[in-house]
Amino acid sequence: MTNNYVDILIVVPASLIVLALGASIGSFVNVVVYRLPAGLSILWPPSRCPHCLNQLKAYDNVPVFGWLQLRGRCRYCKSKISVRYPVVEMVTGMLFLLIFLVFKVSILTIGYWAFCSWLLALSLIDLDTMTLPNPLTQSGLVLGIVFQMVLGCLLSGSWIEIVHHLMRAVGGAVLGLWLFDAIAILGAIAFGKAAMGAGDAKLAAMMGAWLGWRYLLLAGFIACAVGALFGGSIMMLSRHKLGQKIPFGPFLALGAVITLFGGEAILSSYIRLFFPTLAG
Repeated sequence: MTNNYVDILIVVPASLIVLALGASIGSFVNVVVYRLPAGLSILWPPSRCPHCLNQLKAYDNVPVFGWLQLRGRCRYCKSKISVRYPVVEMVTGMLFLLIFLVFKVSILTIGYWAFCSWLLALSLIDLDTMTLPNPLTQSGLVLGIVFQMVLGCLLSGSWIEIVHHLMRAVGGAVLGLWLFDAIAILGAIAFGKAAMGAGDAKLAAMMGAWLGWRYLLLAGFIACAVGALFGGSIMMLSRHKLGQKIPFGPFLALGAVITLFGGEAILSSYIRLFFPTLAG
């Protein structure tokens, strides 16, 4: 049996397991997105229909397939179950799989699974409520700092490397907080009203802890570019008026995910294009 066949026999089952794991985490993300803004416990009671309050069976909670089996309706009261639930589960599963295929079996994979889960939950909550809850941004920030320290420990085990990664995380977090606070202040002066919520700066701080200052700047630039393009398109194609609020958290999260997978390639291309002497 050739090495290619052996690789396939290993990668395919592993990919299916990762896909199922991601979909299960996506199911929990749905719980967090629904319960956290409402001030409810994310652990208790078990999943239930928000209309008739009947507790769901275990087989009804199987990611994606449970929704398909029920045909998008509660087993008891026949109320509609939003299609967003299986979509979030599928997206999370695919995101987990992509991270696994890119970063292989490593601490980076486990860390980025957590990071992207936080980003997804925050994005959905921001879309629903125009808020970015402190419990998520703060816990994500702490987790990012811990992740950087563990990464430094595993790379060499020396205190110098651990401190280096700690300073990288703290520096990125501080830059994210200060930079987006400054943008919010300048925007408020320019437009005469709040241009950005305080939660966006906290999300940027969380991203800085995970990505470091260089990749934070890249993620922020991508977020601003995509956000401006989206906002302009919405105003042109619909009746949205200038100054109408659009949640910025999802754009920050998108910028972070793009940077996670392509940050090094983007920065390298930028340097080769505008600073060829440095690239050489």
